[in-house]
Amino acid sequence: MRRGVRIGVDVGRARVGVARCDLDGLLATPVETIQRADVDPVARLAAIAEELGAIEAVVGLPISLSGADTPSTQDARDMAAALARSLPVRLVDERLSTVTASAGMRAAGRSSRQQRQSIDQAAAVVILQHALDSERTAGRAPGEELTDGGAAAPMED
Repeated sequence: MRRGVRIGVDVGRARVGVARCDLDGLLATPVETIQRADVDPVARLAAIAEELGAIEAVVGLPISLSGADTPSTQDARDMAAALARSLPVRLVDERLSTVTASAGMRAAGRSSRQQRQSIDQAAAVVILQHALDSERTAGRAPGEELTDGGAAAPMED
């Protein structure tokens, strides 16, 4: 397992959820929700990564259950490519991350209305925690690493 703080990113059309992990890559925790209408999300993500001394960003790639692109896939790829100018980025499959986060919040007694403010952060936690667990189990970094030109190597997960 590589040592170092990572940030997890759940890209949405209106909001971007952000999570982080500890230095040993054991546990993902929520950081903040970025309102895309209020601030440049890439600049804010880069600032968060710098503040935390992050070694990389793990960006969730929204693909359908069948494995095909969704309307949000290109948006996530574009944001990841822009963020890759500031720090290393890995794209990971985020299928069902929001569903998993929502189910966990419901189990904790939070209504759908109460979830609205933090569901994006919770989804980012799910994305990052899955990537950390995958790396620990497989012994290699998860997903696909973006190259300098914004292209990605094939996903291994």
